[in-house]
Amino acid sequence: MKYCSTRGQVKGLSFTEAVMMGLADDGGLLLPENIPVIAPEELKKLSQLPYPELAFEIISRFATDIPADELKNIIERSYDSFKHPQITPLIKQDDLYILELFHGPTLAFKDVALQFLGNLFEYFLLQSGKRMNIIGATSGDTGSAAIYGVRGKRNINIFILHPKGRVSPIQELQMTTVTDDNVFNLAIEGTFDDAQAIVKEIFGDLAFKENHALGAVNSINWARVLAQIVYYFYAWFQVNKATGAEQFEISVPTGNFGDIFAGYIAKKMGVPIRRLILATNSNNILSRFINEGDYSMAVVHHSLSPSMDIQVASNFERYLFYLLDSQADLVIAAMNQFSRDKKMVFTPEQQQQVKAEFSAAAVDDETTLKTIQQFHQQTGYTLDPHTAVGVAVGRKVHNPDYPLVCLATAHPAKFGEAVAQAIGQSPELPPVFSDLASRDKKVETIAADTARIKSYISANAI
Repeated sequence: MKYCSTRGQVKGLSFTEAVMMGLADDGGLLLPENIPVIAPEELKKLSQLPYPELAFEIISRFATDIPADELKNIIERSYDSFKHPQITPLIKQDDLYILELFHGPTLAFKDVALQFLGNLFEYFLLQSGKRMNIIGATSGDTGSAAIYGVRGKRNINIFILHPKGRVSPIQELQMTTVTDDNVFNLAIEGTFDDAQAIVKEIFGDLAFKENHALGAVNSINWARVLAQIVYYFYAWFQVNKATGAEQFEISVPTGNFGDIFAGYIAKKMGVPIRRLILATNSNNILSRFINEGDYSMAVVHHSLSPSMDIQVASNFERYLFYLLDSQADLVIAAMNQFSRDKKMVFTPEQQQQVKAEFSAAAVDDETTLKTIQQFHQQTGYTLDPHTAVGVAVGRKVHNPDYPLVCLATAHPAKFGEAVAQAIGQSPELPPVFSDLASRDKKVETIAADTARIKSYISANAI
């Protein structure tokens, strides 16, 4: 399998090269040159596999330059840290299914990809004898999951930018209480979009990128998307066994378009997803795009689901590539238009294609709280705010003739204040995190200034 950039100037990369490059050197995002399609007969065979073996069968189709035994070992080690034997169990609750993605070491769905990516990085670096400085921006969960994925690993330093005061207290503590020598937390005085823009700008400085051996853990890294594809297969197999249905719908709370893009690729590979349901909070650039063809930047609103407080979706360019018939020149023109005018324009035919593949809606904080409250009253099950957004939107727009799966992207204890506001009590943190507030912290507050942050990285790079 070879990889190419959405902007056409980078082609023919191996999986290893694509993972290590992160953001393509031409400023685009990397994608496989073709998507393998799995026949229905083979899907039946895959449906019998436990999660790690299924992950190997899916990932090995894309990571063709890693020996099979090495890849199996990487995958097994990645999911050994999960607390549930099924890794991502599917739970029936009321009129829908919840796919729990929060059983990893930081209680968030990002662990599914970042435990894998951290082990990949270590494998590649030990093979080559090289070093890497990872740079990432987080709206909450990516930071802690990335840090836990590479903390203490050899030949790697990690620098994570988070918007100061705009992540949940637990998310902040999970990041800042990791004091390993190779971990650097930067609380920037700005929004997540500011942090994400700085990271992209740093990667755009090719001399700086090469000099400091920069690597990416944000969902601009293809390996992140690849690992997430697996649980769409797993969800379908469990739903099919439970219901006998021939298709299903799946609701995905998303701000950066990475998680739902993994579902889009899974559908292309053969998973019978009737409709991908995109759920957003009041930061609704993605739902506006799907429903109105309006992809235009707005002011970022601070919400109860902060991991989706985003107005520039970094993975959108990957979907744009397919929407524009894989024509890199059109992708470049559209991205330049967005950079210049803060909006993109789509034809009626393109809007019709989008609506054939996705449904979408946005919900506000009031609806989020009401959903947590009512779902708890009906089932006794506690949703975190992001999962509640997915449940609210899923119930609103899905076709009741098909089973509905909602992705549970975080443990409710990560957003205890919002949950307590909804149901009158805070969910308990798992014992491993019960003493978070009393642990030593390691964090630097810094201006949202690219030059300042590059200087900090230069001073602390491995």
